[in-house]
Amino acid sequence: MGDPYNLLHEAGSDYNGFQPTFETDVMDNNLTAGVKWKLFNFDVDFSGTYGRNRIDYDVNNTLNPDLGASSPTEFAVGGYTFSNTLANLDFSRNLGQLNIAFGAEIKQENFSARAGDAASYFNPTGNGNAQSFPGLQPSNAVRADRHNYGVYGDLEWEPTEDLLIGGAIRYEDFSDFGDNVSWKVSGRYSLGDKGAIRASYSTGFRAPSLHQIYLSNVQTLVSGGSISNQGTFSNVDPVIREDLGVPQLTAETSKNISAGITYKIKPNLSVSADFYNVKVDDRVLFTGEIGFDGDDSSMNPVESVLVANSITSLKFFVNAVSTNTSGVDLVVNYTNIELGEGILNAALAANFNETTIKGKIDAPALFEANGYDIFNRKEQARITSSRPKSKVLLGLDYDLNKWNFILNNTYFGEVTWQHGSSPALDQTFAGKVITDLIVGYEFSEKLSGNISVNNLLNVYPDELDAKGDVVTDLGGRFKYPWEVNQFGFNGTVLNASLAFKF
Repeated sequence: MGDPYNLLHEAGSDYNGFQPTFETDVMDNNLTAGVKWKLFNFDVDFSGTYGRNRIDYDVNNTLNPDLGASSPTEFAVGGYTFSNTLANLDFSRNLGQLNIAFGAEIKQENFSARAGDAASYFNPTGNGNAQSFPGLQPSNAVRADRHNYGVYGDLEWEPTEDLLIGGAIRYEDFSDFGDNVSWKVSGRYSLGDKGAIRASYSTGFRAPSLHQIYLSNVQTLVSGGSISNQGTFSNVDPVIREDLGVPQLTAETSKNISAGITYKIKPNLSVSADFYNVKVDDRVLFTGEIGFDGDDSSMNPVESVLVANSITSLKFFVNAVSTNTSGVDLVVNYTNIELGEGILNAALAANFNETTIKGKIDAPALFEANGYDIFNRKEQARITSSRPKSKVLLGLDYDLNKWNFILNNTYFGEVTWQHGSSPALDQTFAGKVITDLIVGYEFSEKLSGNISVNNLLNVYPDELDAKGDVVTDLGGRFKYPWEVNQFGFNGTVLNASLAFKF
C-alpha cells in the first residue's frame, strides 16, 4: 500500500498522518472445586477446574479509506476466547520410609476466533481496511477443540534420615497430535539444621497450543521501508500444509538438569545456589516475514504459491529450532536484624542465564531449497538476547510498629536487538537499576493501606538509534526499544490502596 500519508515520517518532512490506538478488553473467569477423603488408607483428592479467557480488540483514532467520509473512527476488530476444563483424581499414601502417589487427569480445551465489524475489513479497492489492523475477517474465524488424558505415578524413598530419593513417570495422550512419556529422578541429602544438597534430572514436553495451531489474522506492518498488510496463516490452512509443505505442529520436548545447595550460616543468615540446564528440541517458533525475493526476472515455487493465493507475505508457526539454556540462581537472606525500634529483613537474589540455538534452523524443505531464511537474525535474537541475561535484586523490608517500609533495587542486565539482515544496525541497551518503594500502615487489625512508587528514580531504557532504518523505530513511532524486553518505559508510577479484612 506504500506510504501515502507519510506514516513512516521521513527525516525533515512533515508528518501528515495519524496515530491509531490498539486497545483490549480482557475478561478472565475461573472456578475450582474439590473434595478430599480417605480410601484404604490412601489420601484421595478429586477436583475440577474451569478457566476461561476472552479478549476483544478495538482500533480507535483510525479510518477505513474505502468508506470515505462515512468511515467510523473506531472499530471492533474481533477477538479470541480460550477455555479449558479439567478433572484430577489423585491418591497418595505414606508407608514409613516410602511415599507413593498416583493419579489421572482429563482435560478439554476450546479456542475460538471472532470476526470484527464488517467495516473494519471492507476493502473493495485493495487499499481499504481499518488502518493499522484490518480486523479479523470471517475467513479468520474458527472454533477448535481438543482433549487429552494423562496418568502418573510417583515414588519417594527415604533410606536414611538424611537421604531422600524420588522418581516419577507420566503418560499423556492428545487427541490432535499423539502421546508422550516423561519422567523424573531426584535426590536430596540433608545437612541437618544447616541445609541440604539437592539434584534432579527430568524429561518434559509442551504441546503446541491451540492458538499456535489455529490462529490466523492480517496485520499492517512495516517491512522493507513500506507499509503492507501481512498475514499469519494457521498450521491447518491448505496453503501452509499442502501448498508449502509445512508439517503438522507437534510437541516440544526437553531434558532438564538441576543441582543446588542451601546452607544456613547462622540462624538468621542463609544462602542458596542452584544451577540448571534446559535443552528444548523441536521448539515452536513464529517465522519472520516470508515474501518475494526481489528478483523480478524469475519466480520461485514459494512465490508461485503466494501469487496463486493473492498473498503479499505470510508468517506461520512451525517446529524448527532447538535451544540450550543454562543458568544460576543465587539467594542470600538475612532476617530479624534489630535496627532502632524496628526489625529489618534483607534479601539479595540474582539470576545469570544464557540461551543459545543448537544447530541449524530446520526450515520446511520447500523454503530451504529456495534459499528462504524463515527465522532471521531479528527473530533469533528474541530467543537469545532480547531478555536480560542477568538480574539482581536487593530487597529491604523494615517493620516499625504499625509501619512497613519496602525498598527494592533491581538491576536488569543489558539486552541486544539484532537487525534482520545487517549487523551494523544492531543495538545493545545498557543494564539499568530500577528502584521501587512501598510504604504501608496498619490503621487497625482490619484496615491497612499502602502507597507504592514504582521506578522511584524515573529511569528509562536507552533510546533507540535507528541509524536511518525506518523499520527499526517504525519511522519515528518509537523512542524506546519495543522489540526487546528489559523493563518498561512508563517512568515513575504511583499507586495507593486500602485493604479491609472481614
